Amino acid sequence: MTETMTWAQAIVLGIIQGLTEFLPISSSAHLRIASELMFGGDAGASFTAVIQLGTEAAVLVFFARDIGRIITAWFRGLFNEHERNLDYRIGWYVIFATIPIGIIGFLLKDEIRTAARNLWITAIVLIVFSGVFWLAERVATQSRSIEQLTLRDGLVMGLAQCLALVPGVSRSGATASAGLFLGLEREAAFRFSFLLAIPAVLASGLFSLPDAFHPSGDGMEATGAQLAVSTLISFVVGYISIAWLLRFVSGHSLNWFGVYRVALGLVVIGLLSAGVISAT
Repeated sequence: MTETMTWAQAIVLGIIQGLTEFLPISSSAHLRIASELMFGGDAGASFTAVIQLGTEAAVLVFFARDIGRIITAWFRGLFNEHERNLDYRIGWYVIFATIPIGIIGFLLKDEIRTAARNLWITAIVLIVFSGVFWLAERVATQSRSIEQLTLRDGLVMGLAQCLALVPGVSRSGATASAGLFLGLEREAAFRFSFLLAIPAVLASGLFSLPDAFHPSGDGMEATGAQLAVSTLISFVVGYISIAWLLRFVSGHSLNWFGVYRVALGLVVIGLLSAGVISAT
């Protein structure tokens, strides 16, 4: 039987989404863990996808000038080869790099909403990908700026984004790590990561909107008002988080987040082993 979401759940999960979406600690994992630990159930993949629209709106507002410039340059470059500058190329990079997650997300949509949300998987992935972050930082040269971004970089980061379909990976963590492996500066990797997430998250959220009201599988049933408030909260908190993260990563490595991920993963494993929370 589908549970009905309460206002407390909607508000708390909106705050968690805003705090964790842009940090490389996996917002979907935190929503999944918090739902189980605090409310004894899973809010559901559809609810998660919809309230991500709030944090993605924060990206649109925060990077409005950059996004407007890229879109304008892309349209101009289509009709005038002399206008094909970096912004024009980045527009194409985002388009091509979004194709993999669109295909995989559609083909595996049922598994993403069910089997992939098992908390044993989430806990293990949190720990394993901390090692990926550590390795990315260890081999990173950070010798290339955003101006040196190529289509190959975009495609590799786009493939890395597909891993974020599994709660615990982290969209920003996976794509930024890929950028570091490619030699990009840390801030440049995160900036492109934010731009790359826009079409994927918007498409996922809009596609999941009907199911958030009437979950066809696991998940809680939320009202339109609850979805709206939770999304608004995630927007406000998310906007603040972006500004903080960009300042933080300019001088700090991903290893700080890796330590937290390992600790969280071990706590979840302990709670699962003790039977305090359920894996499904």
